[in-house]
Amino acid sequence: MENQVTVFDHPLIQHKLTFMRDKNTGSKLFRELVSEVSMLMCYEATRDLPLKEVEIETPMASTTSKVIAGRKLAFVPILRAGCGMLDAMLSMVPAAKVGHIGLYRDETTHQPVEYYKKLPSDISERDVFVLDPMLATGGSAVDAISIIKQSKPRSIKFLCILAAPEGIRALTSAHPDVQVYCAAKDEGLDKNCYILPGLGDAGDRIFGTK
Repeated sequence: MENQVTVFDHPLIQHKLTFMRDKNTGSKLFRELVSEVSMLMCYEATRDLPLKEVEIETPMASTTSKVIAGRKLAFVPILRAGCGMLDAMLSMVPAAKVGHIGLYRDETTHQPVEYYKKLPSDISERDVFVLDPMLATGGSAVDAISIIKQSKPRSIKFLCILAAPEGIRALTSAHPDVQVYCAAKDEGLDKNCYILPGLGDAGDRIFGTK
């Protein structure tokens, strides 16, 4: 499991995460921080993309340089909080296509319930990045990835900002072929299945609905 989970300990990510956790941080700043952390995480999570050499002309001379070797990417946020990470990812990889998975947590059972799915028609040709700021129980992530796997993408990676040990165990057990990236591993879940110390409800804080 350890090799399947990457925690980004970059100082900029950790600095920004501190302000995200602060209960006094308002929605505008919180959204900006989610976007900035997501951009930094995208930079790291795409480090293994293959490159190829191409011939180009600079203003000074002919040269050989590198471009990404034809890998097609897709970003699939889990609604609704995952949308807070999307624009930052697209700013890094504008050519990526976007899908959406709609899941909500049943307040009694704490289990995810699917209500929406729309994926790129050529997803089988793409490497997929599933986006959700919080990996708590892992139920939504496990179900979203199971749904996406039905379309047989080339690969799947899961990006979150905070992860609880319970969610990591659930996701890595259900999908041992999916690499997990997070900015921090937190202590665990409270009785309502919220991450501790966490940062509260990411969706509410992104959209100002609390």
